[in-house]
Amino acid sequence: MALLIAGTGLMAQNGGSTDDLLKSLNTDSTKHPVVSFRSTRLILSQTPETVRKNNLNFLVIHRFGDFSGDNGGGQIFYGLDAVADVYIGFEYGLTNNLNIDLGRSTIGRLVNMDLKYSLLQQTTDNSMPVSLSLFGKAAVHTYGVYSSFGDRMSYFGEAILSKQLSGFSIQVAPGYVQDNLANPNVAGNENGFFSLSAAARLKVSKHMALVVDYAHPFSSFRQNSALGFSDPFGFGIEVETGGHVFTLNITNSRAVDEINYLSNTLSKYSEGQYRIGFTISRIFDFNHKSTYK
Repeated sequence: MALLIAGTGLMAQNGGSTDDLLKSLNTDSTKHPVVSFRSTRLILSQTPETVRKNNLNFLVIHRFGDFSGDNGGGQIFYGLDAVADVYIGFEYGLTNNLNIDLGRSTIGRLVNMDLKYSLLQQTTDNSMPVSLSLFGKAAVHTYGVYSSFGDRMSYFGEAILSKQLSGFSIQVAPGYVQDNLANPNVAGNENGFFSLSAAARLKVSKHMALVVDYAHPFSSFRQNSALGFSDPFGFGIEVETGGHVFTLNITNSRAVDEINYLSNTLSKYSEGQYRIGFTISRIFDFNHKSTYK
């Protein structure tokens, strides 16, 4: 709460910087584009947005420990004394429509390289009614015992389709996960499976919005396993402050990376296994002109 109050104060002082941040997302003024989401990531999901050419987006995504339940509560300050996962990433605009990303997650010591391509972008005159981006990822589990390097590799791809209606944005994204070594590596688990995610953003003020994010793996093993898998789900509040987009959220997913949370989410809201998390997005412009004052 203190972070939100501080962010609100910053908004009053840095409105121009926030506008510059939005301009750094992919736009084409001749087609009156619609920016459906204010950053490239929500709580779990990628959004269809890309950063502009020669812009660098620095991302920090953090998941704390369980809020309550057997491993939470006051003994670990409701999760704040523990770390479930931390992701640090960089997204660079090769063109206005094509980004290359590099990041690392704590869980699995997973190092990823991604590409995102904005294929279609919604326009204000509705000549293009939706936005569509293609996203692909290759990742390597850098630590642990594996019989070959190939077993360390995992892949993920999806198509992200979104629509904005006034202050409400919604997206759906069918995807596919391929783990060369099944995650978790137990008998009967599939190496590959389809997934579907859905997310929404509701604008409540000029600089604030509510967000929800959900993902479902289509996996017979996960539906029938005695391990008790859960669908990742999160909700939170998004604040734009002085060139940053800050999202404070609650989710049952321990993992940040799609490969990890789609493959192996076991935490349950009903057992107190949800956690506080946040995402910070900050864009730097390398187009040799002053963007931030």
